[in-house]
Amino acid sequence: MAQKYNTKQRYKSIQGLRSFKDTLPTEAKRIISKKGRIYNDTLDNWKYLVGAELFKVCFPKSYRGSSKLNKSRLNILVKRGSEVDLEYSKKEIIKKINVFFGYHVLDDIRLNTFDGEIKVEGKKTLLNATKNKHLKSINNIKNDKIKNSLLELSKHFKIK
Repeated sequence: MAQKYNTKQRYKSIQGLRSFKDTLPTEAKRIISKKGRIYNDTLDNWKYLVGAELFKVCFPKSYRGSSKLNKSRLNILVKRGSEVDLEYSKKEIIKKINVFFGYHVLDDIRLNTFDGEIKVEGKKTLLNATKNKHLKSINNIKNDKIKNSLLELSKHFKIK
């Protein structure tokens, strides 16, 4: 293949089909190669790294790499009430992550708490299958037996 010189992003490029990695700007490739791989691999193997019990109550929020002034840090969102369990297993998690990558990747873990449930993407189940506009019209019904039976019926239907 013929090589071109004096392109905008690189000094040399190969004419013809290129992979997606080669079409990215050099700044974006540098960011993805430094931070993106560590965070993505941590997300993919999170259940293995923390265990099944902690997997249910926490997940990684972000990763900040080390610089001259700061150490590398992983921010983890933890369900309120389970902070103590994760606090005691911080050193184990740091050790497992560093062993998993094969070199020193992580220095510190910072915990952020949140209220509520961990949402699993892909599953869309609601307690009431009826929409808000239908709930308003059901609530306008004067007969209590009919109203309660319609609300009870809507709880048994699930969105497909």
